Order: sequence, then C-alpha cells, then structure tokens
Amino acid sequence: MASDSPPIVLCFGVSDPTSASGIQADLLTLASMGCHGVTVLTGYAVRDSAGVDEVTALDPDTVANQARMLLEDMPVAAFKIGATLRAEIASAIAEVVADYDDIPLILAPDFTMDDEHVLAADELRESIAELLAPQTTLLVADSTAILQLAQPDGDADAPSLDDAIGHLLTHGCEYVLATDTSTHRMINTLYGEDGQIRQDAWERTPHRVLGVNDTLSAAVCALLANGIEAPEAVREAQEYLFQASKNAFRPGMGGYVPDRFFWAKADDAKDEDGSDEPDIRATERDLGLGDALH
Repeated sequence: MASDSPPIVLCFGVSDPTSASGIQADLLTLASMGCHGVTVLTGYAVRDSAGVDEVTALDPDTVANQARMLLEDMPVAAFKIGATLRAEIASAIAEVVADYDDIPLILAPDFTMDDEHVLAADELRESIAELLAPQTTLLVADSTAILQLAQPDGDADAPSLDDAIGHLLTHGCEYVLATDTSTHRMINTLYGEDGQIRQDAWERTPHRVLGVNDTLSAAVCALLANGIEAPEAVREAQEYLFQASKNAFRPGMGGYVPDRFFWAKADDAKDEDGSDEPDIRATERDLGLGDALH
C-alpha cells in the first residue's frame, strides 16, 4: 500500500439504493472522514426513501469469498458489520474475521431487515450473539437489539438492560454503545468493562432521519481506523452525526437523509472566527455535550 493511502475499512452489509443506509451510507461516511471503504454485500434491498419493499440475501459462500479476496489484496484497518440477514451469513463473516483478531470490528446489527430465505429470526440473533459479538470491539445498538443479543433464544425472563450489557461485555465484546431515540432527545451511552464511560444527549431533529445508526457506527469505525481510541472515537463520531443530521435533506417523498458531506457546502466557507476553512466538526457547545448526562 502506498504511504499516502487512506485507511481502508471493510464493510459488510446490505445494498440500499437510496444511499440512506447500508453499504452506500457506509461509503459516504467513510469517504467524508478520510477513509477508503471497500464492501462485501450480504444482500440487497428494493426500497425508496419511504420504506422497504423486499430484501434478498446473498449466498454465504459468496460473502465469505469476496471478503477473503479483499483481505488478501489490501491491508484493512477496521471492519464494520451491518445487516447480515441470515444466520449462515453471520457465521461465514465470523469465520473470516476470526483470522484478523487484531483489527478493530464495529458491529451494528439490524434485525428489522427481513428476507424470505431467513430460517428464523432467533437463529440469526443466536449466530450474531455467539459468533460475532464476542469478536466485537464496539457494538452500536439500541436497547431492543442489545436485549436480543444477550438472550437470543428468548426462553427465560428478559434481563435488564444493564444485565444484558454486562453479559455482552463479559463474553468478549469490548465496548457497547447503547443508543436511545425513544424521546425528544438522542441519548447515547458508552459502556466498557468498568461500567459507564460517557453519556451524551442532544435534541433530535423534528423530521425522521434515515440511516442514523449506520452513520454513527461508520463514523466510529473511520476514527478507529485512524488510530483513535474508542471513547474519543465515540465522542467525535457523535459530533459528526449531529452535524450530518442537523443538515439532513429530503431527496424524495419519504424520510430525510444525513448530509454526510455537510462540511463541503459552499455557503459555510467562513467559520465564526472569519477564516475561510469549513468547520468540519461540531463544537461541544453546538452538540450540547455540556448538557450530557453523566
């Protein structure tokens, strides 16, 4: 690899033709944050900005073979795993990344995707929980997904969120970033082996923004690929997400899409200090980190 090559991030996920989420969203976020994204499709969606019509999974061997070809050709600095769709695909990815345990891995599972060939939803959750989560550097998920991963079979009484996070951390996951959009505020809490590390909150935008989780997790991945430690990467990724969501646009008749190149707008060429350079990152004042809950 040439010395001036940007960090390379390998993303596993679904193709979203709107570029609001999935692989396309990953590539936009990574490029905006100085990384070169390479991709392995787990499936493709038929959708528009209003909703998903259908999702089709790819063959697990095809997924694994494509990943191995890329890894034999390029030095990958980080992995990002999104929607895997089928238990067999999650298993195939887990087998591939197990050979690269020194590379940071961001896991952002999406259990809302459906595919007619999925054997069972609990099998997918079990595969991710048993094979991918223990290899994960940082899990980005809401409370529902965290509880599903901590107890994928759903047989016993549901654990508390704290117990579920503790379970994932003691079984190999290094960090858990729990996201919460259930109120008028976005609240993200980072946990590690010693408990809560940080909690950040800011006002949500008034409109529905698509691809928030993919944008956040890809931003964290980009920062880890650039050598930034996880707690600081989480902070900076949230600053990026805040600005991208604040500048979200509506390309069709459905939801809004984060502007992942918000900093490149011609009209924001001057900072508050009068310089001609665009302000790429949100300040803590703009983000509302001064009001963060600790």
